[in-house]
Amino acid sequence: MFLLLSFQKKDNDLDKELIDQFIISSLKEDVGDGDHTSLATIPADAVGKAKLLVKDYGVLAGVELAAEIFHVIDPQFKLNIFLKDGAVVKPKDVAFEVEGNVRNILTAERLVLNCMQRMSGIATKTREIVDLLKGTNTKVLDTRKTTPGMRYFEKWAVRIGGGVNHRFGLYDMILIKDNHVDYAGGIREAIESARNYVTGLNKKLAIEIEVRNLEEVEQVLQTGGVDRILLDNFGFDELCTAVNIIEGRYITEASGGITVDNIRRYADCGVDYISVGALTHSVKSLDLSLKAVKA
Repeated sequence: MFLLLSFQKKDNDLDKELIDQFIISSLKEDVGDGDHTSLATIPADAVGKAKLLVKDYGVLAGVELAAEIFHVIDPQFKLNIFLKDGAVVKPKDVAFEVEGNVRNILTAERLVLNCMQRMSGIATKTREIVDLLKGTNTKVLDTRKTTPGMRYFEKWAVRIGGGVNHRFGLYDMILIKDNHVDYAGGIREAIESARNYVTGLNKKLAIEIEVRNLEEVEQVLQTGGVDRILLDNFGFDELCTAVNIIEGRYITEASGGITVDNIRRYADCGVDYISVGALTHSVKSLDLSLKAVKA
């Protein structure tokens, strides 16, 4: 039986309640009525040690989450951490060692690896892009293109890699996209409706609007009342023109058609943010293993 721990959440702390709910749910999915392989082959009182072995080059992420997974499964585990989240790693590095009941180590193994491999892949890709943007004032943003149920952890990995989180969901920012504009009847109508909504509910929600061309940029500037302008699928020259027009008036963000190969060039236009969905929707997991340490 797994212990659901209770935590007091403080401002700027990790969401322990959400993390533990995720761990419990994931264990129920994986363990069911028991890890019958371990129950059949490992004595109940067997004690051992395992190490988290790195088998790839990249940026490590998920160590803090792994520690919480081990703690929820067995508070008696002893964990020795050698490499923290954000560390640059290479093959044969050992991130940590865990010691305790062997059955419980094996129960934790797959959940720890699934989370750490995914998070490390995201952190690695993010760090690659952050490094490409060095020397500019542009920051890389993630998006809502995340794995259902894993958004909190994928966005956590982006931060570990040096990136910046965009809105977490539909509830913490108003982002008026092209479909909203078209359904609302136009740029001005969409912005004014959004401003009235925020004012009417007395909510502190930033307003961002997506534009598709320079004509829509001008419409936004004439209307006003937004915090950020998202320049979607602009070509390089058009983006530079738009940024110059907007500069000093609103925060700018670019997205669409921007890749590792051209992101530095787009950043040189002076855009404040570039959002990259690929940070979370198409990364390669980092190769990690949890290996038994033989006495």
